[in-house]
Amino acid sequence: MKLRDLLVCGFCLAAGVLFSTAAAADRRVALVIGNSTYKNASSLPNTINDSTAIAALFKSVGFEVVISRADLGVVDFKRAVREFLLTAENADIAVVYYAGHGVEIGGTNYLVPVDAKLGRDYDVEDEAVALDRIIWALQSVKRLRLILLDACRDNPFPGKMRSAGIRSTLKGGLAKIEDVSADTLVAYAAKAGSVSYDGDGGNSPYATALIKHLAEPGLDIRIALGRVRDEVISITGGRQEPFIYGSLGGATIPLVPAPAAKKIEPAPVPAPPAAVAKLDPATVVRASPPAAPPPSNVGGNPAPPAAQTLAKVEPAKPLPPTPTPPPAQAAADPALACNRDEQRLARLRSDPSRDAITSFQRELSCERLKAQVQRLFESIATTEPQRPPAPPVDNAPKVAPTQQAQAQPIPAADACARDAERLSRLRADPSADAITRFERELGCEHIRPQLRRLRESLGL
Repeated sequence: MKLRDLLVCGFCLAAGVLFSTAAAADRRVALVIGNSTYKNASSLPNTINDSTAIAALFKSVGFEVVISRADLGVVDFKRAVREFLLTAENADIAVVYYAGHGVEIGGTNYLVPVDAKLGRDYDVEDEAVALDRIIWALQSVKRLRLILLDACRDNPFPGKMRSAGIRSTLKGGLAKIEDVSADTLVAYAAKAGSVSYDGDGGNSPYATALIKHLAEPGLDIRIALGRVRDEVISITGGRQEPFIYGSLGGATIPLVPAPAAKKIEPAPVPAPPAAVAKLDPATVVRASPPAAPPPSNVGGNPAPPAAQTLAKVEPAKPLPPTPTPPPAQAAADPALACNRDEQRLARLRSDPSRDAITSFQRELSCERLKAQVQRLFESIATTEPQRPPAPPVDNAPKVAPTQQAQAQPIPAADACARDAERLSRLRADPSADAITRFERELGCEHIRPQLRRLRESLGL
C-alpha cells in the first residue's frame, strides 16, 4: 500500500472514531464523480484516486448518503445528476465533487463526460453537462450547496471549433460565474481562465488540500476553503490558485459538526486517613477493663444497677487542630472542602456527641459525606437499653460459684453493658473487620441498630 493510501486510510479511521457517536442534526449528502479514461481526449491519471479519497472522507464523517461514480458517459452523467436532485431534496447540506475535464464555451461552463465528441461548439449541449444543471439540481437544499470542481485543466480538444461560420477558440480552464444563488458556493481548483495540475503524487494538489482541511470539525466552510487555497498555492509554488464564487450568510456553517463537549469530572478525592488507617494511639479513647461479672442474686442478694456495670471512658485527647481554608477557597475547591470535612468526621467518630454531630450537619460542605454523618448520628441516637428487673429470689440450694457460672448464661443486662462498652471502644477505632466480628459476637440485640449505623457511617 502506498504512503498516500496509508495517510488517507488513517485519516478516515480517526475521523470515523471521532464522529461515530457525534449527534449531527444536519442531513448531509454528497455526489462524487471522477472521470479519467476519455475516449476522444487526454486521460487524467489522478481523478479516480481523487474522487475515491473524497468519497471515503465524506463517508467517514457521517454523511447520510455518498454516491460515488467513475468514468461516466454523457447519458449516465446526466442521469446521475438527475437522481441526485431527488437525493438532495430538503437536505441541509449537499456537496458535489467532480474531477475530470471541464471547458468553457461562450461564457458557459461544461463538465465533460468520457465519451464526449466535441467537433464544434454546437455539439456541447448534447455532449457535455452544463454546470448550471448541477447548480439547479441543488435548489431545494436548505443550508449549504457546495460544488467542488477539480476540472480546470488544459484544453482537452486541441484545435478550433466551428459554429455557423464563426470560429470559436476553446480555452483552457473555466469561466467565472456571474450569478450564483444564495447559500451556494462553487469552488474552482484554479481561478477563472487558469488551469489546475494533476501533481506528482497520487492525488492532485487540490484534492490533497481538500482531504486535509475540508472536514475539520466545527470549522466554517469558508475558512476551510481558505486554508485549501493556501495549501494549493504552497504545493504548486504559486502556479495554481483556487477560487470561490457565491456567498453565504453570517452563521457559521461547518461541513462537519463540532463534537459534543465532554463533561469534565472532578478529580477523585483521596480516602481520608481515618477511613483506611488506624488512628494515632494518642487519640484513641482508652476504656477501663471490663467489669467483673456481678455477684449472683441467689439467696436474696439484689443485683447491682446496670449503670454500675458500664465501663468508664476516659476523655479523648483532642486532635491537633486542622488548618481550615478560607470559606471562599473551600467553596471554590470541592476536593479541599471534602478533605476538611473528612478530617472533622474522623474526630467525631472518636468522640461522638449529638450536639457536635448536629452542628457538623449544618456546616457540612461535602455532599458525599452527608449519609455517613447521618448514620453516625443514628448510631448514638438510640436510647441505651434499660436493665430488666431482677428475677424473683428463689430458695434453691446454693451451689459453688464455679458450678453456677457454668450453669447460668450471662444475664441480658450484663451482656448489654458489656456490648455497650465494646461499642464505645469500637467508635474510637472503627474498621470493617472489627465491626463484622462484633456483629457475630453481639449478645445485646438492643445495640445492633447502633452497630449497623456505625458501619454505614464509614461508607461500608
